[in-house]
Amino acid sequence: MKLRNTALAITAAGLISGCATAPDRKPGDPFEPVNRAIFTFNDGVDRYIAVPVAKGYQKVTPQPLRTAVSNFFSNLGDLTNAANALLQLKITDATEDIMRFAFNSVFGLGGLLDWATPAGLPKHHQDFGLTLGHWGIPSGPYLVLPLFGPSTVRDSMGLVVDVKFNPLNYIEPATRNPLYVLQFVSTRSDLLGATSLLEQAALDKYSFVRDAYTQQRLARLRGTSNIPAPLPNYDDHGDTGPAAAPAAGAPAGGLPNYSDPGHVGPNGASGAGGATKGAPAALPNYNDPGESGGRAVPAEPAAPASAPQ
Repeated sequence: MKLRNTALAITAAGLISGCATAPDRKPGDPFEPVNRAIFTFNDGVDRYIAVPVAKGYQKVTPQPLRTAVSNFFSNLGDLTNAANALLQLKITDATEDIMRFAFNSVFGLGGLLDWATPAGLPKHHQDFGLTLGHWGIPSGPYLVLPLFGPSTVRDSMGLVVDVKFNPLNYIEPATRNPLYVLQFVSTRSDLLGATSLLEQAALDKYSFVRDAYTQQRLARLRGTSNIPAPLPNYDDHGDTGPAAAPAAGAPAGGLPNYSDPGHVGPNGASGAGGATKGAPAALPNYNDPGESGGRAVPAEPAAPASAPQ
């Protein structure tokens, strides 16, 4: 009996190791077979339930009201953004998030109107998964969660904490649950255009979503800002910097001197930089280099013509 159990255990271990080390497995996605199965399930739920509900919501709800609903949940999300920004010691971002929430809650009718963005307060997107990544916690393998979609081991753990940060979690269930459903429908309605693009562009939807998610999370973790990166320095290696004095007779800015050496400028200086007003300009040497070693030989003065007899 023990021998049989041992054989079954070895067989199961071989099957598991074989699934985890398939030759076409992506290094960051060791759970691809399970992920694809869950992705197929989520795609079916989205296709036959979420998308029809989102399209019906768009059809019966006017655009201004849909925008107000999106603004309301976005305003609540600013509290989660502020909490995670504080945990990452991003004091400026946390201050802006709190100011956004206060501004829109007071002047935007509880967040239905977004006055903070036109006022110059930027919208940040933070969660506890990014907070863990900020402090050096690796993302771990890629995961597809049932109903929640793409994630990683780190982000799935952060999702549990984000639920605690969500103010809706502290409302009575009779009000909280309909609000959660409304938030899901509103978010899915806003993403209908992205779904159409995905259907047209992706040959393998699973790989497309996986790569897009991982790249987006990496970009957010790097903390991209609105300040453009400095351009590379294409200065000449021979340039001594802005403090270098230009050579005598050279124009300002370090550009080469293309002026005619015989030209006298309006200030009396010649193009060569050495002659002053009233002094004869130095003409260029046009002598034949093969004549007298390149030096001009003065011609003999002509004899005066004899007067006629």
